[in-house]
Amino acid sequence: MIELASILILSVLAQWLAWKIKVPAIIPLIIIGLALGPLSTFFTPYGDKLLDGDQIFSGDLLFAFVSISVGIILFEGGLTLKIKEIRHQAGVVRNLLIFGPIITLGLGGLAAHYLLGLNYRLAFLFGALIIVSGPTVVIPILRNTRPNKQINNVLKWEGIVIDPIGALIAVLVYEFIQISHFENEDTLAVLKTFFITIASGVFVGGLAALFLRWILLKNRIPGYLRNVVALGLVIFAFSFSEMISHEAGLMAATFMGIVIANIKIEDFHKILSFKEDISIILISVLFILLSSRIDIEQLEKLGWDAVLLFGVVVFIIRPIIVWLSTLGSKFNWREIVFMAWVGPKGIVAAAVASLFALQLSNSEGTTIDSEQAELILPLTFLIIVGTVVLQGATAKPLAKLLKVERAEPTGFLIAGANENSRFLARFLNSNGITVLLADTSQANIREAKRMGFEVYEGNILGDSIFDDLDLTNIGRLLALTSSSEVNNLANKYFSNEFGEDNVFRLCSKKELELKEFNLPKNVLFGGEVDYLNLAQAIRQHKEILTNSCQDSEEYDNIVKSHKNGIIPLFFIKKDENPKVISRDLPTFEKGMKLVYIPEAS
Repeated sequence: MIELASILILSVLAQWLAWKIKVPAIIPLIIIGLALGPLSTFFTPYGDKLLDGDQIFSGDLLFAFVSISVGIILFEGGLTLKIKEIRHQAGVVRNLLIFGPIITLGLGGLAAHYLLGLNYRLAFLFGALIIVSGPTVVIPILRNTRPNKQINNVLKWEGIVIDPIGALIAVLVYEFIQISHFENEDTLAVLKTFFITIASGVFVGGLAALFLRWILLKNRIPGYLRNVVALGLVIFAFSFSEMISHEAGLMAATFMGIVIANIKIEDFHKILSFKEDISIILISVLFILLSSRIDIEQLEKLGWDAVLLFGVVVFIIRPIIVWLSTLGSKFNWREIVFMAWVGPKGIVAAAVASLFALQLSNSEGTTIDSEQAELILPLTFLIIVGTVVLQGATAKPLAKLLKVERAEPTGFLIAGANENSRFLARFLNSNGITVLLADTSQANIREAKRMGFEVYEGNILGDSIFDDLDLTNIGRLLALTSSSEVNNLANKYFSNEFGEDNVFRLCSKKELELKEFNLPKNVLFGGEVDYLNLAQAIRQHKEILTNSCQDSEEYDNIVKSHKNGIIPLFFIKKDENPKVISRDLPTFEKGMKLVYIPEAS
């Protein structure tokens, strides 16, 4: 009980630490698992592990927990795979999704066979496992590195789309191994079992997805139970498929997610909350649990041949994939080199590898070498940790060296798509500034889209916003909602992402009424207007005014020319980005102009 509670506590700590130091969560999770597992044997009196997954879940219970957990994780991965998004991606992304799996499976398998002596079946299973990249490792690297938009889009979409594709290929390869390793099986029987496994997984997964859609359309379950029912259906589809054909469960879960992502289904975004809660918990627990199961003897068996294999994956296989995928494209050699360097392996690879290694090492009466099967897990972990640490640490300096970094982000994320937000966004857009609005009101969203703005339809305070949005060209926040609580929380939420000096909010009505109250420095527009004051001024005047304002005297003259006063919005200067006016006016400069609107009369 103490060990299980410790895993839960440590998994939360690892997720928080990853968020704090802006690294993929996979790094602290694996480090904690290895430190408390195999590495702890060097420091304990009798050489026992401080934490061992086999002592928490024994035998079939561990197998069942890992299997179901991986099924849920693959279901969540399937939810990210939308056919229409693949259809309209650039040619380079399409090529990466074609050449990537084929070359990684082929060359990765051959390298594992010739360098480590793995038999062909296990070698190609390893090749299939390292196909997966995943947004959980790619997006944090891109956010920290900020490459140009072309590179960012290609790597982001490759990471998102290849996650479920790679997992599905790994499942297929594993299933073929499972049904083909019996010495007395003929080829026809092997192929028959193989296709039964595929068909049962696809059939049950598709049927479960359609059933979920039907019960939601018919409103057969209350709103508060919809996520729970979706989870129950995933587990049911997984288990029922396993009863029909062994190992069909993973395919059923993945295919169910893919189908749900590509059909119109009510509360789809709520179902995606798997990513924010259940999947995060399972991923965190699995990483610590499974990395703790690795024995120090397995790590010692890897040797320099494994390091050489890692070098082949990073320095040969990935560059070949990117080179072939970018032939005939408009990418220059600097951009190609950077994309060839960034290809980290992620969470799904580790989870699926752990499951397969557990199953293969427990296989009886087969031609699978159990000692070789035990190498699959530490090998995959080596590739994952190596690529994330190496590429995560070097991507930023390499981008700087190759001059493929994006310029310092100047865009604005505006909380709210209301009339105030649209009014200011129109001005910013007219000055060439990227603007992204975020709102949950359908009326505001429709009007903003009609005006041509990009709008995020969702809660700006939700954890998924960092996964759903490309914020690489966004560097500042304007919190302009009618709720002072939301504006305050949005500032706190994005201060770590953009910096405290780049997040701004409107005053609340109470702050304006308390004259002696010392306003924080990030309140907008001189700290003298709240949401209603701003809306009234915009409705009355409708146009933004601009005047020269190179010193305090010119500023005072502008204020005096409007008897009701002004609402100062921005300072602009030729060839420079607009400066947001917060509580205090910035230092006046030569060539500066004031952007403002008169206050409502």
